[in-house]
Amino acid sequence: MESFSLILAIVVVTALAFDFTNGFHDTANAMATTISTGALKPKVAVAMSATLNLVGAFLSVEVANTISKGLVDETGIRPEVIFAALVGAILWNLVTWLVGLPSSSSHALMGGLIGATIASAGVGAVHGDVLVTKVLIPAIAAPLVAGIAAMLATKLMYSLGKKAEGSKSSEKGYRAGQIASAGLVSLAHGTNDAQKTMGIITLALVAGGTLAPDSDPPMWVILSAGLAIALGTYLGGWRIIRTMGKGLTDLQPQQGFAAQTSAATVILASSHLGFSLSTTHSVSGSVMGAGLGRKGGVVRWSTATRMFVAWGLTLPAAALVAAIAEWVTGFGSWGTGLVAVFLVASSAAIWKISRREVVDHTNVNGTEEPAGVVTTAMAAVTPPPTGPVAEDLAATIPAPAGEPAPSQATV
Repeated sequence: MESFSLILAIVVVTALAFDFTNGFHDTANAMATTISTGALKPKVAVAMSATLNLVGAFLSVEVANTISKGLVDETGIRPEVIFAALVGAILWNLVTWLVGLPSSSSHALMGGLIGATIASAGVGAVHGDVLVTKVLIPAIAAPLVAGIAAMLATKLMYSLGKKAEGSKSSEKGYRAGQIASAGLVSLAHGTNDAQKTMGIITLALVAGGTLAPDSDPPMWVILSAGLAIALGTYLGGWRIIRTMGKGLTDLQPQQGFAAQTSAATVILASSHLGFSLSTTHSVSGSVMGAGLGRKGGVVRWSTATRMFVAWGLTLPAAALVAAIAEWVTGFGSWGTGLVAVFLVASSAAIWKISRREVVDHTNVNGTEEPAGVVTTAMAAVTPPPTGPVAEDLAATIPAPAGEPAPSQATV
């Protein structure tokens, strides 16, 4: 094994920093519904999620191999390219965290890697077939499959549990099931998202000549990636947890259980197949499906629309930033240093802005998303009430000048 170069060490540290942001950015995927329904206290929930993320990191390397061996041509990649890719991914994670939008860390990483690779070696260095079959198609299919599954599961549970609805034993059972399913999502998150950092570090080691091509991630890479994402998860991305738990819809324990179970099933299946799936897409889809599955449930489409826009921008935005970063690193060591300074300064500025409105475990459930345009419009066209309520309402409306009051007009 050759010794580490300075740039390779920088890449590894930056990759672990991305893994850390991935952890706190995606904590909401596993624990937002559990926290919003009160099944677990916020700090207990994130501690449980962090532990299971670490365990999940050791269960598989299929997704890591998709990134390190499949997405781009290893022979045309330099460590600086991977560094630039990570810069694009980290900055997108931080910007979307600041505004509380659950975008995909996975797609940010994919976009950064694609943009930096194209800037360095051209379009031919990106394997388009792998991009389409293992990244883009799962990105579209995952939220749809998870959403439909969660909607059907929610309808089924409310149908089967009609007799026991409202009982204390029923509520306890659903909360226990929700905690178990949330743990399964955390485990699945570790098997999928932690591996992306393993894959990117392994790709950097191959590019730097430290590992032979087609090598699996070394044990120290698996351990460090698992610890980084677990630490980020424990700190909790409270802004995104608030959006996912309260901003999209209001969930009851039955819905939370259905949403988490559906998402975990989709994520674990994708990990087994080596798909670089976005856990954010899967969980968001399942939360919306669970919201629609309950009679009278409402999805806040204004929030969902902002989230969909963020999803569409993730790949190109991260790719653009990474391509610019790669161009700057091409000027030599001073260029790489300039990009590193820019990353640190930008991250510090985003953190400082976030302190203007602090969101943490004490107020994560305290603020709900305001009603959007669609919800407001639906309320505006709702038929007026009839019967005694309507009469009371009419009595409170003053009659126009010269006309008898409503109550008098009916005499």
